Amino acid sequence: MCRRDIFLGLIVVVIWGLNFIAIKVGLQDVPPLLLGALRFLVASLPAIFFLPRPPVSWRWLVILGLTINVGQFAFLFLGMKLGMPAGLASLVLQSQAFFTLALAVTMLGERWRWHHLVGLTLAACGMAIIGSQQGGNMTAVGFWLTLAAAASWGSGNVIMRQATQGVPPFSMLSLVVWAGAVAIVPLALLSWCIEGPIAWQAAWRSPSLKVAASVLYLAYFATLVGYALWGKLLSRYPAAVVSPFALLVPVLGMSSSAWLLGEALSLWQTLGALLVMTGLVVHVFGAKWRKPKAEIPYTQE
Repeated sequence: MCRRDIFLGLIVVVIWGLNFIAIKVGLQDVPPLLLGALRFLVASLPAIFFLPRPPVSWRWLVILGLTINVGQFAFLFLGMKLGMPAGLASLVLQSQAFFTLALAVTMLGERWRWHHLVGLTLAACGMAIIGSQQGGNMTAVGFWLTLAAAASWGSGNVIMRQATQGVPPFSMLSLVVWAGAVAIVPLALLSWCIEGPIAWQAAWRSPSLKVAASVLYLAYFATLVGYALWGKLLSRYPAAVVSPFALLVPVLGMSSSAWLLGEALSLWQTLGALLVMTGLVVHVFGAKWRKPKAEIPYTQE
């Protein structure tokens, strides 16, 4: 990977790592489901009028929008509103890698490897430790909602594989924008039914620069710029080369949350976070660690 593309990968890490700060800021004045609807509304309009629909069926496009956008961000935003710290959210959300693998084994017939099982075991132990630390700076409902967001993201990843099998190459940005447009109405309806019109009126009557900055950051940077750069890197290099950059997102997410929001992890939460990160590292790099045995040359006496 050339220096320019390494720099692009690090830009994505910074954008997605700070994404959780932007969510926390937006949730101070806007209900979580409404914030999600605004994110995809701003990200999709007017971009959808300039990008062709990706060459996937409407059925797959709708299912993808409902899982990877509605499910993931409804659960994530609700979880962070109900007591999930931004730093820990950035870490727990990365468990999507294991949900993706488990669903791919079940639905696509992929096979488990030793490093998958070891990585999953380590990460599961870490998640169990983090989840047991209720109270203080984290609530149980916030943790489980964030874990549900990771499961929704994993489901969307598997659906994306199925939807894009056998289709000609296309722009990842177009898929992000069109699948994001699918999420606008469901998130708005959920917000209207659950959060109510009074919450909408309160958010409308008290607009602020920080809310506008949060929505713009989530829509343009975290969604459009982040996924456009990520898709460009995946089009140039194998996933095994690009995916390790994602491991830096929770590192930046937790450090920036500690610095900007004053979030602090307990000793047990730190131990759990280290186990999860170790599990993710084993999951991503484990296949390269077991070298094949050197063949002994045959000599005829």
